[in-house]
Amino acid sequence: MIDELLDFNRSFVEQKGYEPYLTTKYPDKRIAIVTCMDTRLVELLLAALGLKNGDVKMIKNAGGVITHPFGSAMRSLMVAIYELGVEEIMIIGHTDCGAQHLNYEDMLEHMRERGISQDHLDMIEYCNVDLRTWLSGFDNGEDAVRRSVHLVKHHPLVPQEGITVRGFIINSVTGEVSEVKDCD
Repeated sequence: MIDELLDFNRSFVEQKGYEPYLTTKYPDKRIAIVTCMDTRLVELLLAALGLKNGDVKMIKNAGGVITHPFGSAMRSLMVAIYELGVEEIMIIGHTDCGAQHLNYEDMLEHMRERGISQDHLDMIEYCNVDLRTWLSGFDNGEDAVRRSVHLVKHHPLVPQEGITVRGFIINSVTGEVSEVKDCD
């Protein structure tokens, strides 16, 4: 499958298919969006918000949440704020999220079934990674968005002035975006 994608890419470049997507590294709307990696959102989220290539910085991960104050999603927001001029941040969860209700015990079992040894799992725990937290999902999408908004708003490296952080849920079928209330 990857080779098919690479074959397509060669043709795409030869035919200059990239030209409609030319833009700069700076987001035109000065917005960063943290959202889920769910395949349903790849085109739906942009279409539902009327966005085009170059409008926003898009940060995607499982669940669309900020799980650690010094993890890669938060680092990406730091780069967006301090290097790329972002002034507004949208945390966008979605309905029917695969990360919701994710159970770390089930995840560990799937890992073992695929050949990951208990020694490797123990080594990760020994390195101070709490697998229970790292591999768990969340029970409520709105609460997960609220926690992420709170973490970003109160992060010691996010300026308290000039940065707006708001939380939303997008319906993964219709594209309707609703603001999550009581985000602090």
